[in-house]
Amino acid sequence: MTFESRNAVYTVISTIISTPVNDCFTARLEGASDGREFTLVVVKEHETVKSLMDIMSRDKYHKDLVLGEDGLPSAEGTLIESFSQGKAYVMVFPYRQERPLEDFFVGEAYSLTRCEDICTNLLLGCISCAMPFPVLYMILDQGLINLTKDDNIYFSYSMDLTKLDDTKTERDCAVKCADIMLKVLETKSDVKNISYELLSKKSANNSYSRFTELYRDLRIAATPVRRTRILIQIKSFFHRNADLLFGILFWISLILAIVALVLLFTHLVWGDVPFLRIFFNSFKNIGTESLTK
Repeated sequence: MTFESRNAVYTVISTIISTPVNDCFTARLEGASDGREFTLVVVKEHETVKSLMDIMSRDKYHKDLVLGEDGLPSAEGTLIESFSQGKAYVMVFPYRQERPLEDFFVGEAYSLTRCEDICTNLLLGCISCAMPFPVLYMILDQGLINLTKDDNIYFSYSMDLTKLDDTKTERDCAVKCADIMLKVLETKSDVKNISYELLSKKSANNSYSRFTELYRDLRIAATPVRRTRILIQIKSFFHRNADLLFGILFWISLILAIVALVLLFTHLVWGDVPFLRIFFNSFKNIGTESLTK
């Protein structure tokens, strides 16, 4: 299956989701050899198509197609391009392997400062993503938020547009973002957490109408940067590198098991372990004296 815009042809690799309103695919550019992948959001329900086209045409954040040096679409932007194909409306976004925040965030292993940094990166991601607010709200509401190993945030775009609401504004997005931040900060309820106390009080009154207000309060209440306790650092290291450490332990155990089997086999065949003779014979003579005399 392919989708063709004025400047490019996208070949579908796999289906991410399929709903009566829209489908989401991963795709590559036809003829490209750089391995770049894209997320295609293909909207097929007429009313949703109309709403999205209105949103994109009126919203100041809409971006035109960004071309790379090779004349093909670049994946450096957020919304790379949008176009109509038949009765469908297609939006093209960059694709990146998902690392969902809800799966990769380990609150008990992180310091409060680190949790606050993740919240700050989420806010900056919302501010810099250049998405229309109704679309950004869908991303936040559906948890399409990813956490890198160094605590940065990036979004996925495999949205289910069944409940798209074109009346959503920055206020709605800021309130939703605050709710997500509170879930992150709530994991540090066992320490003095001014950030959580301030954000929870103001969120309860729906006081946030802009991302900049949320950012200001987070920075005001943020814990001063200080040396993390060594225990927290160790726990964090083990959580981040658990797969690698278990892999190393597996291979060490396998090698030791093989060595043990070899020693057992040689003992059964020759009555002793030839390998140990090296050490035994080394102590027969000390200096000029023989210990066997």
